[in-house]
Amino acid sequence: MTESQEDVEEGPQIHRGLNGVFFDRSAASFIDGREGTLLYGGYSIHELASQSTFEEVGYLLLHGELPNTSELEAHTQALADARNLPDPIIDLIRLISSAHPMDVLRTATSALSTFDSDVSDNSREATLRKGIRLTAQVPSIVTAHHRIRNGLEPIPTDPELGHAASFLYQLTGEHASDDAIGLMDKDAILHAEHGSNASSFTARVVTGTDANLHAAVTSAIAALSGPAHGGAAENVMKMAQEIGEPDRANDYVKKLRKNRQPVMGFGHRVYRTEDPRARHMREGVQRLSEEMQQPKWYKILEATVEAMSPYSRLGVNVNVDFYAGVVYYLLGIPEDLFVPIFAMGRVPGWTAQVLEQFEHNILIRPLTVYNGPQPRDYIPISSRG
Repeated sequence: MTESQEDVEEGPQIHRGLNGVFFDRSAASFIDGREGTLLYGGYSIHELASQSTFEEVGYLLLHGELPNTSELEAHTQALADARNLPDPIIDLIRLISSAHPMDVLRTATSALSTFDSDVSDNSREATLRKGIRLTAQVPSIVTAHHRIRNGLEPIPTDPELGHAASFLYQLTGEHASDDAIGLMDKDAILHAEHGSNASSFTARVVTGTDANLHAAVTSAIAALSGPAHGGAAENVMKMAQEIGEPDRANDYVKKLRKNRQPVMGFGHRVYRTEDPRARHMREGVQRLSEEMQQPKWYKILEATVEAMSPYSRLGVNVNVDFYAGVVYYLLGIPEDLFVPIFAMGRVPGWTAQVLEQFEHNILIRPLTVYNGPQPRDYIPISSRG
């Protein structure tokens, strides 16, 4: 009898969903779910969200250190140079423009591999170059699709604009306000990396087979498209619209809890206290809702938080997506683009995870405990009646 057979007979402990299982090491981010701590490369998310830029944070995730001035300028220029999509990708987007934005994003990202000269080179240097290009191209896919499905032409990129400003410009054709740009930049920072979540783990599994970065990011986008991973922001906005007025939040929450239904934007697989990213989007919602003379959305969210306060001691607290969806809504962004925006911010984090996986690559191959029928004889079909 082999050792693995003995383990099965003794009944090995099963960690469903791999919950609590450490499968590797990572320097990209640190999460303490009990204390509500999130660090990127050792830097507090609070300092990065309040003082940094997405370009700077992207460099940190890819290289492990914050850039100096010349390094940041070169990184920013590389992003600007890579934003325009090949014409055949635009043609592909036109062909599938009726599909959901996440499906278009997944398909176009996969197709981009055809036009990347580094596609089959899995060296660190080539993967870094591809990661920068994908970071720049993913927003262009999202904006090109949105315009095409609305009967408009994609807008050429403006190399003078930063990452967040470029996205808003390519989406609407208008230069956004500094406040709107700042909020989108902050949102991208907050979503840039978050440990071994479902999409990042998927990217690592694919990388473990020695597949390339485009394959890994395509698979990560597919994982993110599931509502259990990426759909919270979209669902929070729908919930806020159903509540309608702040004074209805308490009854709404009570009804959901009585029926054992989840309250969107609360709870997290990792955090047992408030998601440390949430406070930064809360401030944005408050300011933006007042500026746009739609204060009720912020009031509805805060009333919902108050209604959920009895459950905070059980570890059910507000997460980053609770506020993010309302920010997007106030900026006039359609609800089906909320998850693609999540993906736009996460590309540097996915790339960082892929780089780490390649460094000491190994095929990720967990086990399952067999609970099917015991060995039995095959019965020919002629004898099965």
